[in-house]
Amino acid sequence: MFVRCLFVFLALAPLSSFAADEVNIYSYRQPYLIKPLLQAFEQETGIKANLVYAKQGLIERLQREARNSPADLLLTADIGRLLDMKDAGLSQPVQSDVLEKNIPQNFRDAESHWSGLTSRARIIVASKQRVQDQPASYEDLANPEWQGRICTRSGKHDYMVALIAAMITHHGLDDAQTWLNGVKNSLARKPQGNDRAQVKAIHQGECDIAVINHYYMALMQSDPEQTEWANAVNIIFPNQADRGAHMNVSGIALTKHAPNRDHAIRLMEFLSEQTAQKIYAQENSEYPVNEKVAWSDLLESWGQFKIDQVNLSEVAKHRADAVKLVDITGYDN
Repeated sequence: MFVRCLFVFLALAPLSSFAADEVNIYSYRQPYLIKPLLQAFEQETGIKANLVYAKQGLIERLQREARNSPADLLLTADIGRLLDMKDAGLSQPVQSDVLEKNIPQNFRDAESHWSGLTSRARIIVASKQRVQDQPASYEDLANPEWQGRICTRSGKHDYMVALIAAMITHHGLDDAQTWLNGVKNSLARKPQGNDRAQVKAIHQGECDIAVINHYYMALMQSDPEQTEWANAVNIIFPNQADRGAHMNVSGIALTKHAPNRDHAIRLMEFLSEQTAQKIYAQENSEYPVNEKVAWSDLLESWGQFKIDQVNLSEVAKHRADAVKLVDITGYDN
């Protein structure tokens, strides 16, 4: 009789009550970027951090698994997937004084469903040889003087969608469409490739101007095969005379049915603290969201710059409209 009652108790008890000292992470961020952080967490806490990486499909996986999912956290490289997760009802809010202390309000969800962990500037790069009067803003990219001289990723890539959404936030839908048409008319080739490919194209003379995330410049400068590409361009932090450069984040969210909720929140808080933020800054050349943490020497050498203070939740609201503008303008064609 005792054994039968114990079985019933085990079957009804919450999974988290019997979970080992572990936390399970689904990650859109590549393992080599994340493992140093998770190793530091394991050493400090004794909690094992299990990582599942995929380029795509993790949100769909969470939907299929529903309350049976082993995942406690989702790590992303962009605001878009954090919003998708929240909109799908797959996240839950986290009330944490640590997160609120360490992460600026504009890099946190207004309802506490996600938190930014690092920030990345969407910069302009320009050929050192062929560009004398550099564009000073994203708006400048639509000027006729750049016709046939700009390279970008696909307009539907998350990083470009976020930038277009930011333009909608600041200028409204109609003006953002006019701007995107202007940029399209300035393209030197069909949008293609990743951010490094845009810098390579400048080096090879296919275009003179590109828009990339800042940390790709750092990655190329540390890669002997790509250093020459990076050295061919100047870095421009846009809109320094007005609102500041557009920033995106890598971020994290707690899953709705996290079986190891307490450990997951502890990891979220750890990733916002100085030890992890320093690893992000030094190893990945990303800007730490924790303002008490110093930048890497390389980023310091690029100088201080003004950032756009708009809350990314406001920008993310316009992502669907941004994708529509890509279709309406035929940007990728």
